[in-house]
Amino acid sequence: MKLVRTGRERGIATVRMDSQTNRNALSARLVAELRETLARYGEDDTVRAVVLTHTGNTFCAGADLGAPPDPEAFVALMREIVTLPKPVVARIDGHVRAGGLGLLAACDISAAGPASTFALTESRLGLAPAVISLPLLPRTDPRAAARYYLTGERFDATEAARISLITLAAADEVDKALVPVLDGLRRASPQGLAASKELVTATVRESFDQYAEDLIARSAALFASAEAREGMTAFHERRDPAWVL
Repeated sequence: MKLVRTGRERGIATVRMDSQTNRNALSARLVAELRETLARYGEDDTVRAVVLTHTGNTFCAGADLGAPPDPEAFVALMREIVTLPKPVVARIDGHVRAGGLGLLAACDISAAGPASTFALTESRLGLAPAVISLPLLPRTDPRAAARYYLTGERFDATEAARISLITLAAADEVDKALVPVLDGLRRASPQGLAASKELVTATVRESFDQYAEDLIARSAALFASAEAREGMTAFHERRDPAWVL
């Protein structure tokens, strides 16, 4: 059974994460299916833009700690989104945690409904938002990034929009908020979209080129550490890790 469902309407392709048993956590298999699907749509001349969304009440719970993707594979997925010659729009109507924020930050436009919540929980597990910093830090307010990287606090869609993590917070239905966005994309030329995307993603692409190798190594080292093992064990056992005061 595939973990990614697809569809299309008037040139807009929908890529829907459908791994509800683990709240759309980023397993090696889900990352591979997303990358393959996005690459296929990138070469499809009938597709003007891609909407990345989810089933269930969670957009993405972060890395699947039981079957995590190789950091290089996850970086390749985020780079695929950033460099795809078609705009990628994140449609969020639920919760986003840890690595899921890197996924949505890689997208060109993102909209979240009022029930959506966000948190960078890595520091609470003995980890850090390492590879997801590649798209996150160039696009997010630096003072807000410092706060949420360090504290792991949960915040809502209004705050996510204020700090430029997402493009817009929907007052009610997220699909209604996306109507003018998708209409604008349908009216744009394929060449115009590709050239415009290249301009607005320049700093993000530079981030990948300069820092990806170092952050992949840091991520691997953190996951292999004793503190991370304690953090992940405590998470699975639903208890506080040993360092909590």
